[in-house]
Amino acid sequence: MGQIRVGTAGWTDRSLIAAGWYPAEARTPEQRLRYYASQFPLVEVDATYYALPAEQTARAWAERTPAGFTFNIKAFSLFTQHPTPVRALPAGLRDAAAPAGKDRVYLKDVAPAVAEAAWDRFLAALEPLRGSAESGASESGTSEPEASEPGASEPGGGKLGAILFQFPPWFPISRANKEYILACARRVAPRRICVEFRNRTWMTEDNQRETLDFLAANELPYVCVDMPQGYPSSIPPVLAATSDLAVVRMHGHSKAWTSKDIAEKFGYRYGNDELTGWADRLRGLAGQADVTQVVFNNCYRDWAHVNAQQLTELLAAPAPGA
Repeated sequence: MGQIRVGTAGWTDRSLIAAGWYPAEARTPEQRLRYYASQFPLVEVDATYYALPAEQTARAWAERTPAGFTFNIKAFSLFTQHPTPVRALPAGLRDAAAPAGKDRVYLKDVAPAVAEAAWDRFLAALEPLRGSAESGASESGTSEPEASEPGASEPGGGKLGAILFQFPPWFPISRANKEYILACARRVAPRRICVEFRNRTWMTEDNQRETLDFLAANELPYVCVDMPQGYPSSIPPVLAATSDLAVVRMHGHSKAWTSKDIAEKFGYRYGNDELTGWADRLRGLAGQADVTQVVFNNCYRDWAHVNAQQLTELLAAPAPGA
């Protein structure tokens, strides 16, 4: 069975800090990240979806975390064909991106030179994470191995994991959209991407095999999801490894999934019975990949972090029947 690494989608949420998950002495962003990295070997950075990251920020992340720690990075909204506020672009690109005075733009709206410049800035900012295998503290504070995980960063190690491309509900299965996914993978190489869908056509019974075969043929990790069902954006909780890296994102089952309020949308806490069932399923998935990453995205108060710790304990226990 391959390695299973568990973490959460972030460590800076205000409701998390207010919930008291951090010890009293962890008062600064640096202290909180160091504490988080003593508890988990993996984190997903979602702030990079909303704004292009800064190189000095990524350098600080690398310096504040132990060897073997992994940062998965969510792709900037422009690259996944989501609406992007013009103010989220660097000042030098704003006028070129929206000459008509628009307050938000889609990829199709901007000139290729603007998109290319945004790509360059995004990837350049992540460089401190790529060669940072030896930076940070020497002890992780966890029982997780400190070796950088196979398949989740470029050869030679580093803390940059996969770049998460979460495509929108208006991105259906099609030849053109497959080509766009491959273009994104080529654009970030030798870094790697992982792919999450929010349009049900990719994973209907008729198309599921085609989708997974497409990803496997190109060695692109499929992002398995646990999320509310019955919505146009719902994807079934199918576990499948399409590369040496498997990724699972746990969104919860909030009854307010369509709410614009993030606390309502992700306000769900997994129960012990649910997590026990997931532990069994994840062991099966880990048998198909070298590394399986599990990210809790039910980020309201400390629910994601408590659930991640509970799942880690369940996975550390002997498997039923072992």
